[in-house]
Amino acid sequence: MSKEKEKIEEENKKASQEKPKDETPKAEEKETSLKEAIEQQAIEDEAPLTSRITLRKILGGDILTAQAIRHQIWLILLIMFFVLIYISNRYSVQKDLIEIDKLQKELQDAKYRALSSSSKVTEISRESNVLNELKNNQDSDLQIAKQPPYIINVPEGEEDQEEE
Repeated sequence: MSKEKEKIEEENKKASQEKPKDETPKAEEKETSLKEAIEQQAIEDEAPLTSRITLRKILGGDILTAQAIRHQIWLILLIMFFVLIYISNRYSVQKDLIEIDKLQKELQDAKYRALSSSSKVTEISRESNVLNELKNNQDSDLQIAKQPPYIINVPEGEEDQEEE
């Protein structure tokens, strides 16, 4: 940086020797203020980095210097690894949710088909429909019983005697 300061000073000397005599004092003030601004910029660039982290450094981007990144490289790599795991996990979960929705729709369709086929079987197997089919096909002489079925009650004691 000292070489840069020397170059700046040499340029300022050359500029002061070449300036015409009819310049006003305002031009000299501008030149000195420019010189001071350049020196101030050179001093700011040379300022050592402090270990304190301030809001100004964060917002200004000074925190992202090479030295700060080198000190925290393993932390940055660890964070990046966890971010990749998070993204891949979320992707696989979304894929699984899509598959679950698809399977639930298939299950719902299967339930509806089972219900409709069950109702058709119930309709066909109704006693009146069975008798009508038998009459139409003339396959059998089965008819509806005119007398109700008899219920035979057997006392419990008699069952034991019959089994022995």
